[in-house]
Amino acid sequence: MEILKGVIKKSLIIIIPAVLVSAFFKQQGFPLGILTGWLLGIINLRGLVRNVKGLIGAERAAAKILFLNISRLSAIFIAIFALIYFKIVNAFGLLIGFTVVFILILTEGLKAGKEQNDNH
Repeated sequence: MEILKGVIKKSLIIIIPAVLVSAFFKQQGFPLGILTGWLLGIINLRGLVRNVKGLIGAERAAAKILFLNISRLSAIFIAIFALIYFKIVNAFGLLIGFTVVFILILTEGLKAGKEQNDNH
């Protein structure tokens, strides 16, 4: 849960100014795309964190976790496809939002890994 909180806090510092700056561009759906990409990335991370917590101490949870992961990824894919198909958001905006979350997941995960390594 620490990684999720860290990613949310740090990504808001990046996403809010990015959305405000992109509002000045004339491309339709670009700010909304950035915001939507960020939100879908955070939702995906939250689902991953919950699934990992569910795996700890559970012996036969693998099938349930696999089903939940496939369901979550399918829902995200359908949402992205619909948003782009109906031209509600800009695909590059979605990519920017996802990229911010992805990079912060990597940095927060690396930081957590180093802290855990130092404790052992």
